[in-house]
Amino acid sequence: MEVHDDMNFYITTDKFYIEPNGKNQVLIIDRITGEINVQEKTNQIPSIASVRKICGVLGSINLISGNHLVVATHRVAVGFVNNQVIWRLAGFDIIQYIPSMLHLNETQKKENETYLAMIRTILDTPYLYFSYSYDITHTLQRLHSMSPDQLSLSLLERADQRFVWNSHLLKSFQRPELINYCLPLLLGFISINDVSINGHVFSWILISRRSTRRAGTRLFCRGIDNDGNVSNFVETEQIVEYNGEKVSFVQIRGSIPVFWYQTPNLRLKPRPKLDKTRDSLQPYQSHMDELVLNYGKIVLVNLIDHRGAEDAMEKAFKQLVTRAGSANERYEAFDFHAECRKMRWDRLHILIDRLAHEQDEFGVFHLRSGSLYSAQDGIFRTNCIDCLDRTNVVQSMLAKRSLQQTLTKLGILYKGQTLESIGSSMIELFKNIWADNADLISIQYSGTGALKTDFTRTGKRTKQGLLKDGMNSLTRYYKNNFNDGFRQDAIDLFVGNYVVREGEGAAIPCPLEQQKDWKYATFPTVLLFAVSMFFATALFSHEYNTESLLFLMFWGAMCFGTGSMILRNGREFVDVPKLNILTLPPSDFGP
Repeated sequence: MEVHDDMNFYITTDKFYIEPNGKNQVLIIDRITGEINVQEKTNQIPSIASVRKICGVLGSINLISGNHLVVATHRVAVGFVNNQVIWRLAGFDIIQYIPSMLHLNETQKKENETYLAMIRTILDTPYLYFSYSYDITHTLQRLHSMSPDQLSLSLLERADQRFVWNSHLLKSFQRPELINYCLPLLLGFISINDVSINGHVFSWILISRRSTRRAGTRLFCRGIDNDGNVSNFVETEQIVEYNGEKVSFVQIRGSIPVFWYQTPNLRLKPRPKLDKTRDSLQPYQSHMDELVLNYGKIVLVNLIDHRGAEDAMEKAFKQLVTRAGSANERYEAFDFHAECRKMRWDRLHILIDRLAHEQDEFGVFHLRSGSLYSAQDGIFRTNCIDCLDRTNVVQSMLAKRSLQQTLTKLGILYKGQTLESIGSSMIELFKNIWADNADLISIQYSGTGALKTDFTRTGKRTKQGLLKDGMNSLTRYYKNNFNDGFRQDAIDLFVGNYVVREGEGAAIPCPLEQQKDWKYATFPTVLLFAVSMFFATALFSHEYNTESLLFLMFWGAMCFGTGSMILRNGREFVDVPKLNILTLPPSDFGP
């Protein structure tokens, strides 16, 4: 059941009319009452109504000023999967039901604009994808296992709800007569490429699906929750389509499945802490039970350090696996930084060799002319601290090994040929697409592109790559400390973790109104003045006598003392989330 695509959108002072092209019906939304219904098209649309083209209904959301309709206005074709077009969202609009804001006070108007900015932030995130006819939230294997009754449902009804980002916005449209207007959005990465090797043309596709469960930003969303959901959970599927055959290889990533936090505090790398007040076993088992149900056996590939702050995390994870004692799980620890120190990235093959037997055992999902040839009955769940940089390097190596085997099995590669031996075009495409995947998944979680992508793109670490990593790390530092509270709030508002209440900013307080402590303005002002005076004394003194040296020492001491106080109270200067208090970690979990 397809979703309506190109539509005419008519606006009057009291109603919205949405008319699908080629259909004898019209969707009518009453801007005053909010009532939504579908009618057979006659002459409902007034001639004075303004009209524009839209390419999808993304839902509606209630803010301080009332309901707002969200529509897709522009799209970019990405390519074809299973002969059906996949699109990327390239433009949107948010239209208020009741345009007047006379009933709001000035504070409410300001807060309403902040909420609107949050919605725009999510819709502007690179990238959101959709299809009118193909369910991009499911892997090929899940789609094949569906019953005819399931396949007859609309895209939204049968979608994997873990990966539908506008599910909350579409709630008011989830009625049988409206379901064909509901356009599900996927946040992640999709790349579709037509490739020719040895005269054989095939499609090589990479799809990454970001989960909405425990969705958030890098330092405000870590570990597991009580329901067994982990932060930064991403499912990545590699697909090859050739002469009616389809082969799929799926991997997943997700935060270390224990209760832990890493609170931003102005330090370059805040120390991760285990929450020793809660036992992670039950949530861990819930998480693993769901993974086994969805994917089969699991190999848990843990790439974090076995020393320093990360060592406690590694030990806690390993202990959980032992306590759970499941025959469906195997734990594989690999100290990525220690093994690959001094640029010895070739040593990653040690890990791949240790995983090779299980990768062959798990297999791939393979369809031949619509008939099942083989199924993938296990999965690699890879993590590092962020599940970004180290994770993507290892996932790309497993995907490369799978692609090599698949192309050989399909007869595209001759026996003995490798991706490297057939020329540079395919291997360069593979490396660049996986590096692009790393960058987008990282931008969505941390705010910057991934680190170590020079290895993914070139197969080796370079000085230029190290310099780029340094710049990305500094950008992450700034965004994680001063931008991510707003971004976390935006995610919570968009996916429905926070719902705006009636009368916010008037009858009841708005959470956006939180006031900062006196130190928030005082210490930075003193530091700025002290730095200015220090440099003024150093640069404009006519001679360096005892008096000027004492001034330098005084202002230098002021700079050091104030800077130390700011770092000591670092959490008070960080941009923290305001809407969902569950995102805020406790101030301390003990030693």
